[in-house]
Amino acid sequence: MNETTQLLESREAFYRRERRSVPLVRTFVRQALADWACEEHHVNTDDVLLCVSELATNALVHGVPPGRGFKLFLHWGGAEARLRVEIHDSGDGEVPETASPPDPTAERGRGLTLVAALAAKWGVGERNPGKIVWCEFAAPARLFAETPR
Repeated sequence: MNETTQLLESREAFYRRERRSVPLVRTFVRQALADWACEEHHVNTDDVLLCVSELATNALVHGVPPGRGFKLFLHWGGAEARLRVEIHDSGDGEVPETASPPDPTAERGRGLTLVAALAAKWGVGERNPGKIVWCEFAAPARLFAETPR
């Protein structure tokens, strides 16, 4: 029997509760996506970067107490062309399990709606203290379908 084990590649980074953390997160993620050649696997890097920006911003605004920070985890399963993004914070703020439509006149409140629209799936997990907000991206299923004869 010939079996090949596909390893999951991971990266992580810690960011302080500072405005400049969001561009630093984007730079870190952009480099990881390039290193893993995610675009070649049809993972839309622009969508990933927008969702990462939204989740990092939410962590800073709602999830990270003063004097603390948040952790970013990236997991790439190249064989499945699947990327998982996790933001771990230590705050007590809650995240709704579903993204509700934003008030059209509001200046804020569209972050999770964007994440829900762009990611294949997203959710919230428990952490003590705090929470984990995650999203996943995958190559379109039709790329892996059997070619017609």
